[in-house]
Amino acid sequence: MPGRDLDLLIDAARAAGRIAHGFWRQSPETWDKPGGAGPVTAADLAVDRMLKEELRAARPDYGWLSEETPDDPARLAHDRCFIVDPIDGTRAFIEGDTSFAHALAVAERGRVTAAVVYLPERDALYAATEDGPATLNGKPIAAAQPDHAGGATVLTSASTLAPEHWAGRTPPPVRRVFRASFAWRLCLVAEGRFDATLTLRPSWEWDIAAGDLIARRAGATVTDRSGAGLRFNRPDPRADGVIAAGGALWQVLQGGLATPGSQPPTLRKTL
Repeated sequence: MPGRDLDLLIDAARAAGRIAHGFWRQSPETWDKPGGAGPVTAADLAVDRMLKEELRAARPDYGWLSEETPDDPARLAHDRCFIVDPIDGTRAFIEGDTSFAHALAVAERGRVTAAVVYLPERDALYAATEDGPATLNGKPIAAAQPDHAGGATVLTSASTLAPEHWAGRTPPPVRRVFRASFAWRLCLVAEGRFDATLTLRPSWEWDIAAGDLIARRAGATVTDRSGAGLRFNRPDPRADGVIAAGGALWQVLQGGLATPGSQPPTLRKTL
């Protein structure tokens, strides 16, 4: 079944790319979500509608969780659930940048079994199943395996490396880089182009589900900030931060964090 689901997700992701391309760099209608949840565009909603119609028609017994669909607790009654971000990196999409992605996953009883992250304007399609390799455009990829933090490249926001979030107020000696799509960040770690990605803020499942499987099948360790493996289709669809890295670097990053009780109550909203 994961292989059949993967084929379905790949076809849906490519169809999403065609829809998004029709809006990209065409000044799509844009507005802000309530509560400071970020921007959304007409393209996000058009992609979401297509994905929901096509995927649910193909798998009517699967639940549905998407950033752009009001959450329905009925998804919790399903053994399998689609977890979708129609456009991850909406700000990049609005700016006409090529770094936005479509992130599609199937979760079964808490674990992701099939996943696709597709960047249509780069024609880069990352994919994995729970029992197969992680791939980029059909070719296997592997995470880097650094044994220390010195000089490591970490995809994260500047606020994450603020001294107050680290034991002894000493951030790791890494080189910080940022990309708008968190799903793509996880895939860049899977590809070995960067050594790690890290966020300390609560992270929505639709941002991380697809990239979680792809990074893990490429040989990276992916957990929440406490070191626990990620679980999906939960009543509260958020993880307590995300750490993804290959080799010993994961241990360095996770072990270097200050305990949550010593953290300030909020972080900046940038993942």
